[in-house]
Amino acid sequence: MGKKITHEENPHHLVMGELVDFLSGDTLSDTHDERYHQKLARFLVETLGYDRESIEQNRDVVIRANGQAAKLSIDFLVSVRGQVAMLVKYAPGSLVTRRLSNLALSRIIFPYQIPVVVTTNGEDAEVIDGHSGKVIGQGLSDVPGLNSQVLRALPENPLPVASSLFDKASRIAFACEIDGSCSVNDDFKCSSWYCYPSNKSKKE
Repeated sequence: MGKKITHEENPHHLVMGELVDFLSGDTLSDTHDERYHQKLARFLVETLGYDRESIEQNRDVVIRANGQAAKLSIDFLVSVRGQVAMLVKYAPGSLVTRRLSNLALSRIIFPYQIPVVVTTNGEDAEVIDGHSGKVIGQGLSDVPGLNSQVLRALPENPLPVASSLFDKASRIAFACEIDGSCSVNDDFKCSSWYCYPSNKSKKE
């Protein structure tokens, strides 16, 4: 039997009652965001074919950068053949503004690169190749299912994330998700999918 997560644990959203979590059976506060979360959980299982047991939801991740640390939650991590193959991050509003931060998150949760990154507002989605940073799908219909070619082509051994890339991704994720600014520091500028060293540092 699922546990009950009370109103007090989610005080900053309009609560319209209670609902039962599709994956865990827990009783949750019924909010607009939670309804989208439930919609996405059902979509992953009922439309895309993933087993409930292969989906981890609301994983807490600690981001460390520049001597600071903060925690945030990842909506869904989907495993295929024993490795996490897809990250699904929900947030209302624009998808474009989440591209950089979600790609960065896919590089710091595990020692390996999560291959597929899905950014969604519950109605629309962008699918990103975690290795290249390129958009490979638009819309919920392009989110790869269990038997998709994208996931069938995954290497047996996931590719590790280099320490230098991990450090850069941590700083990007902290700036975008925690500070809310996406300005990493004086030595880096954000460019499309990745932060590259700028040609001229402000320190010079």
